[in-house]
Amino acid sequence: MRSLGELWKELADVKDELASRDWFPGTSGNLSIKVSSNPITFLVSASGKDKRKRTNEDFVLVDVLGKAVEETHLRASAETGLHAKVYQHTEAGCCLHIHTVDNNIISELYGDQGEITFRGQELIKAFNIWEEDGSITVPIIENPADLSALAERFGEAITHDTKAVLIRNHGVTVWGKNGFEAKKHLEALEFLFSYHVKMRLLQPQYAL
Repeated sequence: MRSLGELWKELADVKDELASRDWFPGTSGNLSIKVSSNPITFLVSASGKDKRKRTNEDFVLVDVLGKAVEETHLRASAETGLHAKVYQHTEAGCCLHIHTVDNNIISELYGDQGEITFRGQELIKAFNIWEEDGSITVPIIENPADLSALAERFGEAITHDTKAVLIRNHGVTVWGKNGFEAKKHLEALEFLFSYHVKMRLLQPQYAL
């Protein structure tokens, strides 16, 4: 079993990589890594921190209700409930949530459809999809101001095959069995989002 310190470092390393891509504008976004399964506990981003910097106050250890396991002056991210739903409904070990221009545009373009499906793209192999006609579908949910309502909608969108959820005009949440896999999934989806946005700009009639 990995120590809390090892898990903290893994999450911090992922944070540094994502920050170097400018994927945490204005202190937005959050990330977590599971510490235990029974009961569920996980490290999650502390609220309001500059994610370009690494400190010993970057993460908070919380339970499945998002409450700090130990006494602390830090507040867990306001979106901790999304991470809790991932750990309740999947076998994931790491969860990442970012806001980018591309994923926001995709969520607006396809929000009324409630999902976007990518097929015929090399990068879907990042999700271990190798079939000739393989595809991956990302559900898109609305973005209520009430975070508890958002978490409920988010949880309802997660199925056995779901690897990520887009929140309309908000951001994307992805997960994987560990930090490496979660980051791989995020990188692949952001590539697919960016590719599609650029194709729509170059060829307005372009469709999936």
